[in-house]
Amino acid sequence: MTDAAVNPAATPPAAPSLHRVMGPWLLLLFIVGDILGTGIYALTGQVAKQVGGVVWLPFVVAFVVALITAFSYLELVTKYPRAAGAALYTHRAFGIHFITFIVAFAVMCSGITSSSTASRAFAANLSHAFGFNFSASGITAVGLGFMALVAAINLRGVGESVKANVLLTAVELTGLLIIIVIGLWAISLGQGDVSRITQFKPADGGGLFWPVIAATTLAFFAMVGFEDSVNMAEETRDPTRIFPRVLLAGLLIAGVIYVLVSISAITLVAPEELGSGETPLLKVVQAGAPNFPIWVFGFITMFAVANSALINMLMASRLVYGMSREQVLPPVLGKVHPTRRTPYIAIGFTTLLAFALITFVGEVPALGGTTALLLLCVFTVVNVAVLVLRKDPVDHKHFRTPTFLPILGALSCAFLAGPWTGRDPVQYRIAGVLMGIGIVLWVVTVFVNRAAGARPADPAMEDVGGKGAQN
Repeated sequence: MTDAAVNPAATPPAAPSLHRVMGPWLLLLFIVGDILGTGIYALTGQVAKQVGGVVWLPFVVAFVVALITAFSYLELVTKYPRAAGAALYTHRAFGIHFITFIVAFAVMCSGITSSSTASRAFAANLSHAFGFNFSASGITAVGLGFMALVAAINLRGVGESVKANVLLTAVELTGLLIIIVIGLWAISLGQGDVSRITQFKPADGGGLFWPVIAATTLAFFAMVGFEDSVNMAEETRDPTRIFPRVLLAGLLIAGVIYVLVSISAITLVAPEELGSGETPLLKVVQAGAPNFPIWVFGFITMFAVANSALINMLMASRLVYGMSREQVLPPVLGKVHPTRRTPYIAIGFTTLLAFALITFVGEVPALGGTTALLLLCVFTVVNVAVLVLRKDPVDHKHFRTPTFLPILGALSCAFLAGPWTGRDPVQYRIAGVLMGIGIVLWVVTVFVNRAAGARPADPAMEDVGGKGAQN
């Protein structure tokens, strides 16, 4: 792909650029807010169902895998501080249009799938917290309305979106801190059963390793989100300097909170009960603080998943924008609103896809697992890309990760994405359908660009479809 720093003609001078509004604190809140959210609020019980009392262990394993891959992202985002993230890195490493498009589409789908799941969870929590008892169609309608609101905030501008993220992150952190405080308070009073945190009770009655791996494939959904931040590189002040410490700090904060929440939850609620239903943390509040207003925590949960939806739609729209600017997607998707300075066409496109997922596709565990599956595949490619791009020097200093970490990251991510982990087969079917849609869109893009006489942004793109072929 063309780098504007190398080829200024790649981006027309008259085109408005994105605002650099994010400093280290806003970026930290963005990362923490993106990692925390739907996963920990909705899937803690499902993880407990897999492993019993050691529910915290899969979250620790997922944290370690995410941390290893985060080092690869740090090298790449400080080396190429632009929007488009994994897709940009993939194309620079391999120069194959089709692979670039599929990686971009997988990342975009993971964000939209995650935010669509959060939208349905928002509607379900609204129904439960306030006693509305929505029907299935009512849940869908509320989810669609909520997604439209997210799009409106996104259109207003990244400054407004990030400020909304600050508020929502504070709310979801409050909810998780309530769980931690209730757990510690109950433990200090001798309530609950602390010994559960060392009890391993797999669902199939087998050994330790494979049930923990299966649970990790679910828990990994709770750790994803850090990769979204690289798509905000063009809207971050001095990204090469601040990204390393902020990204690692955000991951560490999230990891510690997850372990403490897991310990509090399993201490107060038996794994069998925690794993039933869709509101595991609400059960913790009821068990540890029966006088606490349940509707208040339901309200907090509702806003926690709302934050996940907002951040993922921010990521998805910026990814589409960045890919369009690199001429991998049609140029219309790269248009920036002249006054709001937001990628309004990309926002509309990703919102329409989210509407379709909210209306037609499954429940939280299936979509959450699919999100993790897609990103594990992408992370495998990114870890390999780091090693390939060592031969591509840049004219500025950047973070460099130890060589063994990308190798370990690629192996661990590929392993967790495999069918041998016990992953629900429905996740592969959903991912297959989404990737099928991506392939169709890629073919359409190639023919549209050829009809328009468009040339690839990078000479390497000319190898797609034969020597001298156009996009």
